[in-house]
Amino acid sequence: MQPTTRPANPCFGSGPTAKRPGWSAAVLQRALVGRSHRADVAKARLREIIDRSRAILGIPPDYRIAIVPASDTGAFEMAMWSLLGPAGVDAIAFESFGEGWVSDATDQLRLADVRVHRAPYGELPDLSRIDPARDTVFTWNGTTSGVVVPDGRWIRDDRTGLTLCDATSAAFAMELPWPKLDVVTWSWQKVLGGEAQHGMLVLSPRAVERLLAWTPPWPLPKLFRMVAGGRLLEGLFVGETINTPSLLAVEDALDGLRWAESLGGLPALIARSRANLAVIAHWVARTPWVAFLARDSASRSSTSICLRIVDPAIAALPAAGQWAFVKRLTARLDQEQVAYDIAAYRDAPPGLRIWGGATVEASDLEALVPWLDWAYAETRADLA
Repeated sequence: MQPTTRPANPCFGSGPTAKRPGWSAAVLQRALVGRSHRADVAKARLREIIDRSRAILGIPPDYRIAIVPASDTGAFEMAMWSLLGPAGVDAIAFESFGEGWVSDATDQLRLADVRVHRAPYGELPDLSRIDPARDTVFTWNGTTSGVVVPDGRWIRDDRTGLTLCDATSAAFAMELPWPKLDVVTWSWQKVLGGEAQHGMLVLSPRAVERLLAWTPPWPLPKLFRMVAGGRLLEGLFVGETINTPSLLAVEDALDGLRWAESLGGLPALIARSRANLAVIAHWVARTPWVAFLARDSASRSSTSICLRIVDPAIAALPAAGQWAFVKRLTARLDQEQVAYDIAAYRDAPPGLRIWGGATVEASDLEALVPWLDWAYAETRADLA
């Protein structure tokens, strides 16, 4: 029968994600609308985002942090276009965004020496094959595969290459081993539920050394330039952004950071996300028609929780038929206003993707899973 209890917040999409519990537009009342982002008071707000992010995530004091345009994509491409070239590259791809970075390195930058380490959706490649003398490009958490790099032990402390880590669905939900990472990027629209468009870029001292020593042979768009006249643009790392940021989005990002601090910081955020994964794991364990896309629990994401349908009648359908089934199932949930935007990413295998970041309440996921069973049964009956 159709469940009677509904999630209080049906926003389970993987980006933009649910706003924090208790959020309302009232948090934007202090936004500096109509002001220049170059005004001292506005730069102070931008610097506050940098400082609070550093404190919550435990970013070392000698790492530089910038607010940059175009979300995580812009931040990561800014790093790739500025830093890659003087060394060979090991590119790790186990989901669609990692494949995108491979394409950037090979098709756009046309780097001569790129080794690609691939794994199918649901798995990780053999990380022991990564060469510490080469630059490494990878996603920490596969937003479209539900697979996460479980730790940083595979990254050598004595490496000579740089590690470039896309952490957009990992930052604020997972421990990141900062001494092993030279570039880290994320966007505001993921774990803390901020608004889209702005990205964060973190550079280690080793990455800064590369910036100052290496001049790429390709043109750099203005939005990517971090060096002028042989010197680092230090203002970029204290809130003097390259382009004009939305001060409404800035205020919203600050609200998310303050909320994270009120909970107890990163440990509390991690605990909330892990609790969300536990709710889904408990349901999957008792539900015969569904399984995790990530087969190894050690590399199973707690934020982008990806599921595959294993009912033989559905799994035997061609991919188009499976996608049609998923679309009918998720349309029912959308119509009932119990879950929005939970179909798998378009490049991933057909299935479901449920966001489990810290802004999602475990009680809402507990209310959701009976609806998933109901929608599945109703959609399955349509095939009869």
